[in-house]
Amino acid sequence: MTSIPVTTDGRGSRIEQPEYDAVLDEVTRWVQDPGEEWAERIEETGTVPRELFDELKQRGYLSMAAPRDLGGRGLAFSQWMGLMEVFSRSHASIRMLVHVLNGTWRAINPHVTEAQREKFVKPMIAGELLVAFTLTEPGNGTGADITSTVRREGDTYLLNGRKHLITFGVNCDYWLLFARLEGTSGKEGTVALLVDRHAPGVEVEDTSQTMGVHGTDHASLTFTDTPVPVAQRLGEEGDGLAIALGGFLTPSRISVAMSCVGLAERAQELAVDYATGRVTFGKPIASRQAVAFMIAENEADIQAAKQLTLHAARRWEEGADDAPALSSMAKMTAVDMLTRVTDKALQVHGGIGYWKTSPIERVYRDARAQRFEEGTNEIQKTVVARDVFTRAAQKENA
Repeated sequence: MTSIPVTTDGRGSRIEQPEYDAVLDEVTRWVQDPGEEWAERIEETGTVPRELFDELKQRGYLSMAAPRDLGGRGLAFSQWMGLMEVFSRSHASIRMLVHVLNGTWRAINPHVTEAQREKFVKPMIAGELLVAFTLTEPGNGTGADITSTVRREGDTYLLNGRKHLITFGVNCDYWLLFARLEGTSGKEGTVALLVDRHAPGVEVEDTSQTMGVHGTDHASLTFTDTPVPVAQRLGEEGDGLAIALGGFLTPSRISVAMSCVGLAERAQELAVDYATGRVTFGKPIASRQAVAFMIAENEADIQAAKQLTLHAARRWEEGADDAPALSSMAKMTAVDMLTRVTDKALQVHGGIGYWKTSPIERVYRDARAQRFEEGTNEIQKTVVARDVFTRAAQKENA
């Protein structure tokens, strides 16, 4: 299988500033009005209605970050981060949809044949196919220790193994799944496959009962000699982890970091509104130094994380070698920031913030998910430390 080299990975395109400003204004107005109505409906029903998916698709919000020649809007990655910041102020499931669908194509596009690009990538960008990133396993980490295996019989791989915590794994069209050839270890022999959601030999368990991010479905998957056409392999045998970790996780970690910034901004907005409106002893509580200091600390925290995240986004956009480490720095900084900001924002509300009738309650609950999305902070610290020590060794040997 021969991969066709492409440069359209979203790094080189950019729209003009007036057009971008108009898009940003449109998205902001949507998030503040219909987006909030959808958020209330999701919380009431516990599901993401198909009508919401269709509306996001019709508005072009699921294809913002893709190049125009693939059917996308052509935003640069750093421009997309500005929109991600705004979308993340909405319901977490809305953020999850636009985050995943604007990014999964990026992992596979540089590794596909032209036929695969027409069959999978362009329909993904158009919102006609929902593909779930499928790496994590219940008994392993999320890297070279994966144990799901395939063995080849003619033009078919037979897949065996288990995956869990798979976002959109119940209702997707395909799983972008990573496994290894039987008998291999480490990164050698890893493969990336597009597995049909309705392929035989698959047991799908819906595990969507989560603390937050209500409405987004999650799955545990068991594969028993599930047939996957070799034509649905991406890249070559041995490319699996490179596709998973490089093509998806680096920009996705930056995107998650920016989602933390957006959600923290929403928490801060709610805290400020409450502090200026809540009166005790004849004065708004915003006049109390204890409250004002929490608001000030939140503001500084948010801005610091935002600037690091934008720096990481620009470095990835430039193809810089330090982008992977910066993505981990941004993600671990932003999730810690979000924890502090939402905790203080809830504290500003006092006891009333603990009730589900208060918007800050949902924000506080949803914020916990980013702590492990695209790898825990412990994983991010490992990536950063490895980069620091590698650069130190290179400097010493120079």
